[in-house]
Amino acid sequence: MRDMIHLYLSRQAASLPRYIWEQALQFVAGWIPSLIGIGVRGLLYRTMLQMDGMAAIEDRVRLRWASHIRLGRGAYIDHGVYIHATPGGVSIGPGAFVMHNAILHVYNFRDLPHAGITIGARSLIGEGCVLRGQGGITIGNDVYLAPLVQLLAVDHDYSDLDRPISAQPIITRGITIDDDVWIGGGAIVLDGVRIGRHSVVAAGAVVTRDVPPFTVVAGVPARVIKHLQPAHATNGRLTTLQAASA
Repeated sequence: MRDMIHLYLSRQAASLPRYIWEQALQFVAGWIPSLIGIGVRGLLYRTMLQMDGMAAIEDRVRLRWASHIRLGRGAYIDHGVYIHATPGGVSIGPGAFVMHNAILHVYNFRDLPHAGITIGARSLIGEGCVLRGQGGITIGNDVYLAPLVQLLAVDHDYSDLDRPISAQPIITRGITIDDDVWIGGGAIVLDGVRIGRHSVVAAGAVVTRDVPPFTVVAGVPARVIKHLQPAHATNGRLTTLQAASA
């Protein structure tokens, strides 16, 4: 029983005092609705997580290993979001939005070297999205994830036919999403994928390999269906786009 309790606590916070403090704060302030609750949590929660300026945290948000969570100025965490940051951490950039019932889950207890989730400035994680960051997930600036997108930066070895798959090693390579990407609703991005700048992933696609910049991909598995050609750029920034068939 003692070992089970120790295991449980180690999955919740960095130490027993941290667990008590984090749970107490969420018990006292986690349920308060409206702007009053956002204001109270904005003041109290900065004692258990890292906040660069003021961030908005709605009620019924569950935070585990809060000491490894960083929120940028103006970040918004919607109702029912679950963030489990151990131990690689979760960083949510300034002005980023994490919407209702999204799950950001690192949960690395196998000492995987690149575990963690980083979300850039002004990016949006849509309702019900699932981010599994055991292999590391890096999301750039101005990225839009529509509802129910899954980013799964973890895989299992299954080569040993005499052992249960759950008992075999975890394989991780990580997922990188560059700036200015739109991923449509219900799409799945698998481990080891990089999605290039200003690309679009169609709703329901399953992305199993890298997506080149300035392309649209769709299907299962996803393939390029369109190229987006820059017409001209000013100061290194795209000003207009011309879509051409693949």
